[in-house]
Amino acid sequence: MSIKQTQFSASPSVIGYLYQCRYALLSALSRLRTGDEFLLHLETLDDVVFETAGSPLEILQTKHHLARTADLTDASADLWKTLRIWCESTTTNAIPSGTTFYLVTTSRAPDGSAASYLKIASRNASTALQRLEATAQTSTNKENRAAYQAFLSLQKRQREDLISSVYIVDYSPSIVDLDVRLGEEIHWAVESDFRTSFLERLEGWWFRRSIQHLVNRSSTPILSQEIEAQMGDLREQFKQDALPIDEDIFDLEIDDASAYQNRSFVHQLSLIGISTKRILFAIRDYFRAYEQRSRWVREDLLLVGELDRYEKRLVEEWERVFERMREELGDDAAEEAKQKTARELYKWVEDVVIPIRQRCAEPFVTRGSYHILSDGLRVGWHPDFMSRLQHLLERRKAVS
Repeated sequence: MSIKQTQFSASPSVIGYLYQCRYALLSALSRLRTGDEFLLHLETLDDVVFETAGSPLEILQTKHHLARTADLTDASADLWKTLRIWCESTTTNAIPSGTTFYLVTTSRAPDGSAASYLKIASRNASTALQRLEATAQTSTNKENRAAYQAFLSLQKRQREDLISSVYIVDYSPSIVDLDVRLGEEIHWAVESDFRTSFLERLEGWWFRRSIQHLVNRSSTPILSQEIEAQMGDLREQFKQDALPIDEDIFDLEIDDASAYQNRSFVHQLSLIGISTKRILFAIRDYFRAYEQRSRWVREDLLLVGELDRYEKRLVEEWERVFERMREELGDDAAEEAKQKTARELYKWVEDVVIPIRQRCAEPFVTRGSYHILSDGLRVGWHPDFMSRLQHLLERRKAVS
């Protein structure tokens, strides 16, 4: 069944906000290349505001349309809604003098329109002002009436100063096309094979940071140093001796352990008397490691056979400790002694860190990988784990 959008769909508004956020990141990345430090505000004086020490404010208003239309005419609603905001801010002195205004739109400014004269190329602010004044005085467009009034209520010099500070950036990339532009801005940061994965993680951080900024209005603006630091951290994670540990996976929690109660790795822990709380920790490590490893595989971040070699290392390290445990126990050990010694072995698993790469030493990867191996009975904790739990594997194979 196909589902169609209704006239009340919020999709255009949502896309508009996402576009605003993504374009802010694009602009920020572009400014980082200049080496100047800046502050970035979202939804304050306008959609996006850049503040650089010793320089006028730069204010961006973004307009996104799913369809490419040449609608930035002299009576364009997009144009006049934006001008109204800037006119009213000028009247109330909310925006300091010297501020530069940018209207960033996916629409096109037709040749000869007021907007076309406000583009960076072939700019003629005087002609643009004349056309806008004529439109405000003669247009019968009711939707723009309040904007016309706000514009004409400014003194002549105020209108001149405002329009001379307005720049139209038309035919800007759509929200989808921004992928290419964002990729171009971070091309220097990471190898081309990893660019998509790098950008996904940078944007994930950016959206979380933007939400935090928007929700907590009393917080400081977003600093250019924050973006640089995040870029630097991601660069390190994508070097040959590292792998990214994703924040969304690191933060994963397990609220309901019941779905895992029949897993072999959980039975292994129950077999040696591990507490319910520690079993919950084990399930969390298993889930995090499984998700992180799966993401590495999906994004081709691992070398061919790398995961198999890592698991082989884990098994070999376990074998040494496991066989030492069995030797110390002897053949006639009582069950209580076996469980006690097995718990010591499992304590080693909880504490050991065997990095998959030199600079990827996140503990949950080691612990969770051991639980993945334990789930397949390739490793175990109880001296007799294989004979005690072999039936679980046989049952699983029969079901599959």
